[in-house]
Amino acid sequence: MTVDGGYAEFTRARSSACIPLPEAFPDVEGAPLLCAGLIGFRAYRKTNGARRLGLVGFGAAAHIIAQIARDDGVEVFAFTRRGDVAGQRFARDLGAVWAGGTDEVPCSPLDAVIIFAPVGELVPLSLRLVRKGGVVVCAGIHMSRIPTFPYEDLWGERQIVSVANLTREDARLFFGEGRARAVRTSVRRYRLKDANDALRDVKAGAVQGAAVLVP
Repeated sequence: MTVDGGYAEFTRARSSACIPLPEAFPDVEGAPLLCAGLIGFRAYRKTNGARRLGLVGFGAAAHIIAQIARDDGVEVFAFTRRGDVAGQRFARDLGAVWAGGTDEVPCSPLDAVIIFAPVGELVPLSLRLVRKGGVVVCAGIHMSRIPTFPYEDLWGERQIVSVANLTREDARLFFGEGRARAVRTSVRRYRLKDANDALRDVKAGAVQGAAVLVP
């Protein structure tokens, strides 16, 4: 859409660039699938079929991917802010077999970790959580500076990869093959004029699931 002199002009998208959305999702409940869901799903595809998966930062994307992974028979380990008991309970309600703070460590190594929180210091921490040959997927668009860490944390053919784009193939697999049907989104509505409140609440970890702006 372009705006010129106060008038909105709409341009049609080519059908080859469009994906039908599931009718089962009302607009508000379906909104998180279009960004958080697809970014999370692309990150999930990069975990190389992990059977023990860590999700670091349990927000909009993680609460969707936890359900998809559970539907695939994957064991989900959820990492929240330290002391976030409510967030850990929320993760367990969505099927996580373990939930704790980023200062806690599960009893055995993970196959992969997806980092949704934009905190660089979580990268070395996540490397220490995965087994040899495991992968750490950085799923944020932005991240604070990654601190130095000893090579032994990376050694053993561990990998660090990032997610930067969505593709039509991601959307086809997510929507066209019904993966989204395994998901029930948890949303908190905000009026558009309260967008700054939504951003503040998300940053503070006060939203379980996704924040959605409505007119």
